[in-house]
Amino acid sequence: MTGMTGTTGGVPGDVTGQELYHRWIEEAWNGHPEAVRGLVTADFTGHWPGRKVHGADELAELIASTRRMFTSLRFVIEVGPFAANGLVAGRWSGVGRTDGGEARFFGNDILRVRDGRFAEYWVASGQLGG
Repeated sequence: MTGMTGTTGGVPGDVTGQELYHRWIEEAWNGHPEAVRGLVTADFTGHWPGRKVHGADELAELIASTRRMFTSLRFVIEVGPFAANGLVAGRWSGVGRTDGGEARFFGNDILRVRDGRFAEYWVASGQLGG
């Protein structure tokens, strides 16, 4: 499943952009932050509003610190992922629980792929009902 077309995500190598995004959500964000080491490039840059993250170590720590805020946290892909021309986009939702109750989140991701890994990330996200 190598891909240089829109149908396989335009991602060179043995993984499609869609597969890579599923791993991004399922492996990294749903409980194994260290999984990013196999998903991002060495020079990865993540763009959050007001914050940039560089490299796998900073990204893994950001994910781990996000998960520590909750007793349980689960993300699901709602739309996509769509992949073309070295970019992958998807919409996700999440539910987190704390002793104080439940929080619901949503977000849109755009990721740039290079050499079969994510090299750059942009997110727009928010919280429902809060």
